Amino acid sequence: MWILLLGMIGLIAAMALSLRLGTKTFQIETIIQAIFTYNPDITAHQIVMDIRFPRALGAALIGAFLALSGAIMQALTRNPLAEPSLLGVSHGAAFALVLTLAFFPKLSLAGTTAAAMAGAGLTVLFIFSLTARAKGGITPVKLALAGIAIGMFLSSLTSSLGLYFNVAKDMSFWYAGGLAYITWSSLEILSAAGVVGVVIVALLARSLTLLGLGVDVTKGLGINLHIVRILGVLAVLLLTGSSVAVSGAIGFIGLVVPHISRMLVGSDYRLLLPVSALLGSVLLVTADVGARLINPPYETTVGIVTAAIGVPFFLYLVRNEGSRSS
Repeated sequence: MWILLLGMIGLIAAMALSLRLGTKTFQIETIIQAIFTYNPDITAHQIVMDIRFPRALGAALIGAFLALSGAIMQALTRNPLAEPSLLGVSHGAAFALVLTLAFFPKLSLAGTTAAAMAGAGLTVLFIFSLTARAKGGITPVKLALAGIAIGMFLSSLTSSLGLYFNVAKDMSFWYAGGLAYITWSSLEILSAAGVVGVVIVALLARSLTLLGLGVDVTKGLGINLHIVRILGVLAVLLLTGSSVAVSGAIGFIGLVVPHISRMLVGSDYRLLLPVSALLGSVLLVTADVGARLINPPYETTVGIVTAAIGVPFFLYLVRNEGSRSS
C-alpha cells in the first residue's frame, strides 16, 4: 500500500509542476485561484484552466491507460516484450485515422476516436487470426513477429496515403506523439471509453494472475480462457484506441511501466494493475513536463521523451530475456 501512497504523492506533485511550468511560469497561488475562483478575463486563469489543466489530466489518463494495456497484453500473450505499439495496435489506429482524415476530414472528435478504435480492433483480430492458423497455433513469438510485420506494413500504407491525400502534416503530430491539443472535449471522449476499459480490467485482475501459472492450471481452476482473452483484447482496444486518437503514438509506456510495477509488487494483477496505472500516469505527466523544458520556448514532443526512456529499457529486457533462454 505504501507504493500506492507514494505514487499518489508523486502524481499530485507531477501535475502541480505541469500546471506551473511552461512558456510562462505561474505561482502556486495563481493556480489555486484559477481552479477555485476562475475569472475568464484573466489570461493566467485561461491558460491554467483551458490549456494546462486538461493537458495534465489527459497525460495522467493516457499514461494510466497505456500502462494498463501493456500489462494486459503481456499477460494474455505471456510475452514480456508485448505492448500496444509493438503488436500493431497503434499502427492500426493510425491507418484508420489517415483514412478518416482523407475521406471524412470534417468528422468530429468522437468519430475519429471511434475510427481509431475500430482500426486497432481490426488489426488485433487479423493478427490473432493469422497466428491461430499457423502451425502450432498462437504463441508469444508468433504474435510479436506478426504484430511487427503487420505494423510495418500499415505504417508504410499510412505514410503513402498521407502523402497522396495531402494529410501527412496532420498525421505528423500523431506519429510524434503529443499532448498539446488535448481539450476538455478530448477528455470527455477519453474518459467515456476509459471507464468501460478500466471496469473490464478490474474484472479480469484475478484471471490474469492465474493465467501466469500456465494455461493448463488456469483451465483446471475453471477459468474460461476464451472469455478472458476476448475481454482483455476489448479492454486494450478501448484504452489504447481512445488514447492514440487523442495523443498520437506515445510508445514504451506500456512496455516499461508493467515491468517496473512487477519488480515492485510482484505478479498479482490485483495489485499490479493499479500500481501500473498510477506509475504510468506519473511517468507520462513527468515526461510531458520535461518535454516543455528541454528546449524552451519551443516544445519537444512527449513521444521523443518516452522513447528516450523506453529504448534503453527495451534493450535491457531483450538482453535479459536472451540470456535466460540461452
